[in-house]
Amino acid sequence: MADMTPCSSAAAGPIPLGEPAARRSLQARVVWGSRVVTVGGDAPVRVQSMTNTDTVDVIGTAIQVKELALAGSELVRITVNTPEAAQAVPAIREQLDRMGIDVPLIGDFHYNGHTLLTQYPECAAALSKYRINPGNVGKGDKRDRQFGMMVEAALRHDKPVRIGVNWGSLDQELLARLMDENHARAEPWEARQVMYEALIQSALDSAGYAVELGMDPAQVLISCKVSGVQDLIAVYQALAQRCRYPLHLGLTEAGMGTKGTVASAAALAVLLQQGIGDTIRVSLTPQPGEARTQEVVVALEILQALGLRTFVPSVTACPGCGRTTSTTFQELAKQIDDYLRAQMPVWRAKYPGVEAMKVAVMGCIVNGPGESKHADIGISLPGTGEAPAAPVFIDGEKALTLRGEGIATEFQAIVDRYIERRFGAGVAKA
Repeated sequence: MADMTPCSSAAAGPIPLGEPAARRSLQARVVWGSRVVTVGGDAPVRVQSMTNTDTVDVIGTAIQVKELALAGSELVRITVNTPEAAQAVPAIREQLDRMGIDVPLIGDFHYNGHTLLTQYPECAAALSKYRINPGNVGKGDKRDRQFGMMVEAALRHDKPVRIGVNWGSLDQELLARLMDENHARAEPWEARQVMYEALIQSALDSAGYAVELGMDPAQVLISCKVSGVQDLIAVYQALAQRCRYPLHLGLTEAGMGTKGTVASAAALAVLLQQGIGDTIRVSLTPQPGEARTQEVVVALEILQALGLRTFVPSVTACPGCGRTTSTTFQELAKQIDDYLRAQMPVWRAKYPGVEAMKVAVMGCIVNGPGESKHADIGISLPGTGEAPAAPVFIDGEKALTLRGEGIATEFQAIVDRYIERRFGAGVAKA
């Protein structure tokens, strides 16, 4: 029979603050020109994304890189899979520099990276980091030689590398050997556990070989990507215990829409809360007509929700209930949220600190005034049967009440004036 002893509500002491654990990885540097993006150590968790354009299309690729960078991606990976793509990389970099976009570019290499980095030194120089997949660098005697050629290119051009293992392209020779060893155990591991070990060994062995060839350990990043949430958590928890290389997190092939967003948030949040992970990517399959930048937006939201970083003013809005049959608060919340995001590329430079601002758009009197007081600026719209008035709260105090058909426009203007007054003053004093 279950223990039905009543619990005590008395606190034995203060409840620990909810905070992510400290990270313990080495710190890498990814450089382009005067732009230095530090990764790992005490640096912020960085957001990465990847283009889906044909790299040979210089203008199309440069435009998408610009869009991703303006959305908040601090590192952008591009596919380098053919001689034509390698030849296009310097032109893409030049085009970005002309547009004032100094985001570092990462070259994604598979199968022929050793050839491309050697035969096209301008490509090797224009990239800021190389991604190497140990499962695709060659087989048998070719593996070490071709891997070594890529590392030598990184050393020659002073670039960091990411050893990016993926369970869809895992080194089959290594996996077969580990499966044989497991078969000989008195108590064999489950097949998935052998797969985990193969991923980790592939990454650590390759990273160790890169260090033997002369790479600074801090300039070797690692990823071990899988597509299952529990698999990713298990692999990275084990990986973090066995090395201090900076770690790149992400579910590979996370999926489309809600599925990909929720799965990525579930996996990354657990690991980041434990202090595991130095860069992240949310690998969403874009829905028809959806911008590639959506994966960046989701990554930013994950970091901001965990309190690890702030990127854009947050908008608190109630979900709605029987008290809020009007859709006005939903429309206003979306309008304000879209407006804040659209303005951030300009506001980052013009209004330092604005990204930490909190806005509340609430739908009725139950939680509306309270949430609005907790925000920097908030509005409590009238619910069903309430007086047609919308009190506005600024810095915790009721400032005015809006009425009539123009509430949305008036509130947006109030937000603009508040930002100018609060955050614009900092620019004037600097």
